[in-house]
Amino acid sequence: MKHVSVSVRNLVEFILRSGDIDNRKDVSGDPDAMQEGVRIHKKIQKSMPAGYHAEISLKETFDYDDICLTVEGRADGIWEKEEDGQRAVIIDEIKSMYANLSFIDNPKQIHLAQAKCYAALYAPETELEKIGVQLTYCDIDTEDIKRFRYSFRAEELRKWLKDLTDRYMVWARMDEEHRNARDESIRQLEFPYEYRPGQKELAIDVYRAIKRERNLFINAPTGVGKTLSVLYPSIKAVGEELAGKIFYLTAKTVTATVAVDTFKLLACKGLDMRTVHITAKEKACANGDFLCNPDACPYADGHFDRVNDAVFDIITHEHIITRELTFEYSERHKVCPYEFSLDICNWCDAVIGDYNYAFDPRVRLRRFFETESEDGYIFLVDEAHNLPSRACEMYSATIIKEDVLECGRMVKGMSRTLTSAITSVNKKLLELKRGCDGSYVIYPDVANLAKAMNRLQLELSKLLEKQKFFDMKEEVLDFFFKVKKFNDVYAEMFRGYKIYGKHQYDGSFCVKLLCVDPSDSIQGCLAAARSAVFFSATLLPIQYYKELITGDADDYAVYAETSFTQDQRLLAMARDVSSKYTRRNADEYEKIAEYIKAAVSAKKGNYIAFFPSYEFMEHVKEFLESGTCDMIVQNQRMSEKEREDFLSEFSFERDRSLLGLCVMGGIFSEGIDLTDEKLIGAIIVGTGLPMINTESEITKKYFDDDGKDGFAYAYRFPGMNKVMQAAGRVIRKETDRGVILLLDERFSYSEYRSLFPKEWSDCSRVTLSTVGDSVRKFWSKT
Repeated sequence: MKHVSVSVRNLVEFILRSGDIDNRKDVSGDPDAMQEGVRIHKKIQKSMPAGYHAEISLKETFDYDDICLTVEGRADGIWEKEEDGQRAVIIDEIKSMYANLSFIDNPKQIHLAQAKCYAALYAPETELEKIGVQLTYCDIDTEDIKRFRYSFRAEELRKWLKDLTDRYMVWARMDEEHRNARDESIRQLEFPYEYRPGQKELAIDVYRAIKRERNLFINAPTGVGKTLSVLYPSIKAVGEELAGKIFYLTAKTVTATVAVDTFKLLACKGLDMRTVHITAKEKACANGDFLCNPDACPYADGHFDRVNDAVFDIITHEHIITRELTFEYSERHKVCPYEFSLDICNWCDAVIGDYNYAFDPRVRLRRFFETESEDGYIFLVDEAHNLPSRACEMYSATIIKEDVLECGRMVKGMSRTLTSAITSVNKKLLELKRGCDGSYVIYPDVANLAKAMNRLQLELSKLLEKQKFFDMKEEVLDFFFKVKKFNDVYAEMFRGYKIYGKHQYDGSFCVKLLCVDPSDSIQGCLAAARSAVFFSATLLPIQYYKELITGDADDYAVYAETSFTQDQRLLAMARDVSSKYTRRNADEYEKIAEYIKAAVSAKKGNYIAFFPSYEFMEHVKEFLESGTCDMIVQNQRMSEKEREDFLSEFSFERDRSLLGLCVMGGIFSEGIDLTDEKLIGAIIVGTGLPMINTESEITKKYFDDDGKDGFAYAYRFPGMNKVMQAAGRVIRKETDRGVILLLDERFSYSEYRSLFPKEWSDCSRVTLSTVGDSVRKFWSKT
């Protein structure tokens, strides 16, 4: 018989939820609220008279023939007393908050339902006809208390609870039937294609890592079929009950689309597995203005009244739930598509989404990762070379002095204690600013600022909770979240952080908690996973990524063999040009332009030249505008349509070559597929090193001090990854042919050559006088 467990809170919040989405009413998660809430709970519990028992665990199992459902939870208090000479029992549910209790006329129905659940679970032990329920509300700020007390017949409570479990069992039984069908389909599922060379071995490596509960790093060159190679064994592991859910995590929408397409392919082969693709709130918003309240958004109005019906509808009719399907069903049921998609995740076997949903402490799916899962999860991290830099952004936080002053202006006259807190933070920032004589300064700690920031968050939280509507509330709320992030990061700072202050270009002053090594924070998130597989076509050097992602040099690692041959492309370097700052002059720009023109003129087709920066690109562009080819240029901050238009140019027939000018590390240097003759050449100018900047210099010193090659960690490794990503645009499948030209003398240096992938061992050398002939000779052979 199948056993299913559900907590009291989850049961009532799922079955009985109702009402609107309204971000104007609830601000939670401040650093002191939870701690203060626990303190208040204990204080109230200790203040109660004899016979009051705190934190009582309750559990009951209901037999539904094929499924046993266990409902369990912990009551804040059970008070056994005498009333009018009779034994009485009162179940106490305590709720603490920042709120003016005079405005609370009745308890929230969800809170009352929780207390009724505990009363129903405890009723058989009392043998009483009636049992009391008490809702105790406490204002954390003033410690004022307001109570609501009710009396229910035990028989009525038991019947009410049975109705709740009956309603929940509709979902549990539906889910169990799906799991049985899913597992049977997985047992029958075969690999959809003939294995490419090395692909079967790669799939076995993935399955072995999952079974052994280990992490695995995979460098898999383009053409290996890495998405299918990691998904297939992961799905098999789910079918064998090694894990209950797969999280396919991506850095960009395009790679998420590849994952969705792979699930669709396997569904055509018989896989019966629910999969959902979730996107950022900004992209999912159906209203367009991100105002999540019933007055501004019809989807927020009554969302919780309708969302369960919407979820049941979509999961019983669809298996691969794309963004488009989520929008379609959200429109049909008039629910918020973003919140809708999150609820769909609860009933899916695979979730496809951004790194944020697993690794960002402010966005991650807490419903999965903050409680231990009996089934276990598998993390599949695509394009994992992006994770260290993304993680450093997630785990860093900044406070700007001028933002603090602006907040003071917005809330002027609204709260004396808030004004005092703002003044205190500004004073601390001013002290730090005075100590910043140069462009930036490293601080060993900012404990005094952090203390003031915690107080500021507390006071902002009080204001936002107690004053539901006021001018500039959205702006104050945005600032609140910046303060909250700063406090959250400071409270959780591990090894791998530096704190610095800086005078910014606009004249403002900021203090930043900079994460330079995110491995500790990532490792904390990985605790929720049975196994994590990190894979990319450019995960080199693997030890570098191991160190920055998991911090465990003993994690498994695989270098997959490419299925492409060296005959498919010409790989050559030129040693007499460079993008070094000391070499940047008109003569150098012109020579680089001559190399590009020679390569493009040797064979009519479509090419992209990748540059280290927009400024460098513009200098070279001046020497390319001679009419030898059609030319298109990447611009900064291109819209979605402009990106699509740029890529569509590579699909047109032309009388002469097309040359696209792009920036390395930008939107066109990875994640795009220009197959066949849509792209036949990439010219890569420079080694991709980031520009010298404050944070790269801090990172360099951090790793130097740690006994490592700081320049490599801060500049060379990230730069060469951009180079390999750009080069990877040329050969995307077995029939592709093309040219890769590396223009920088540093490519011949041993410290850069050592970072070349194995398949680049045939890299030849060309000069301005030989590059055209080399390209023509390559094409004459193919």
